[in-house]
Amino acid sequence: MNGNQLILKTAEQLKPMLKKIFPQKMLQKVKNIFMERNYQRMVRKGRRPFDRQAYPDGINLIGLVRAEMGLGQSCRLLAKAFEAGKIDYSLYNFQLGSELLKAEDHSLDSEISELLPYNMNLIHINPDEMMLMYHRMGPECWDGRYNIAFWLWELEEIPEHWKKYFPMLDEIWTPSEFISRNLRKVTDLPVYTMPYCVEAPVDEQIDRTYFKLPEDQFLFLVMYDSNSTIERKNPTGAIRAFRAAFKNNPDVGLILKINNAKQRDMEQLGRWLKDCPNVYYITDTLSKVEVNSLISLSDVFVSLHRAEGFGLVMAEAMIVGTPVIATNWSSNTEFMNPDVACMVDCTFTQLEKDSPPYKKGARWADPDIRMAAKYMRKLYKDREFYEKIRQSAQDYIKEKLSMEQAVNRIRKRIGEIYESFERNL
Repeated sequence: MNGNQLILKTAEQLKPMLKKIFPQKMLQKVKNIFMERNYQRMVRKGRRPFDRQAYPDGINLIGLVRAEMGLGQSCRLLAKAFEAGKIDYSLYNFQLGSELLKAEDHSLDSEISELLPYNMNLIHINPDEMMLMYHRMGPECWDGRYNIAFWLWELEEIPEHWKKYFPMLDEIWTPSEFISRNLRKVTDLPVYTMPYCVEAPVDEQIDRTYFKLPEDQFLFLVMYDSNSTIERKNPTGAIRAFRAAFKNNPDVGLILKINNAKQRDMEQLGRWLKDCPNVYYITDTLSKVEVNSLISLSDVFVSLHRAEGFGLVMAEAMIVGTPVIATNWSSNTEFMNPDVACMVDCTFTQLEKDSPPYKKGARWADPDIRMAAKYMRKLYKDREFYEKIRQSAQDYIKEKLSMEQAVNRIRKRIGEIYESFERNL
């Protein structure tokens, strides 16, 4: 443990007392300075290059294994792909320590280990957490191993500060060519597209009454996490389309599933949905199977997002047989098309101000609300169209994002890495 790490560890132990003396922002600023210095020292020193013989072949998957959010679910999907492909792997649960992050998914607890026994690291966390990871885990975790970052990003502009992490990496994986293409513009590192496999098991015993939903209404579902910027997920767009499509139709309803709901968000939703009947809020934390079941019990899933890094919930809706209305832009277009989903046209707009983590001036989509409303009415009224979309989507996604496809891509790339090492000996 170096001097900076020792100071930071001591600071963590003294945090309760320090909080009473110094403002939280000041403490965080000091911590960030030490982490930055520690990381830059690590970069200057350099790391021992990949040595296949230093550790057994296999993958150390580092990620938010227990997190009840998209990043956690996608990490668990990678673990399942390794298991299905009989790829030796170890699972390291990286914890952010944020009170805002629910991390109670224990489905893979038996696989979690503090050890990093293999010669490849696959780091499945957001780039903004990379500094914290390097501080906590130390240089010995990266020396001699082949280090791969698995990153997601929603916009075309790659944040400038990501570049500082390139020296510690050997290559980057992403789940979509949309992200890969944008990363290749700013790095010479190899960048490979590795789409997730999609599985969405449901509980057949769960029905609408389980969620206190009516059995006799045609229900549209909108889902988002308050910690994942309302502006990007754009539930207001879906709400506007719903209101335009149905006015006060008593036979149609709207479900809003909100993770990490905040009081101000609920108040804002109340204003948007004033005088709008048949709106059902679900703010409880649900298990993944419960979420999948909710999606399958809904008639239509709606995502009028402004940008997506993958769009996992849309893929899950398709696989359980729920038609999807979605913005026709960004990563989701790589597993959706007009034959299997209701793709909503969009124009583009620039952010007029910072919307963390997105910067002022960045470009994202502005979906056509009228077109979305038209699709809502068509799915509600035209049963033949509804069944065609539903069945086509289910058949297509099972093939497009199958476990077999995911395993084959991963095994192929791992084999190439090892072959390249042997050739260069």
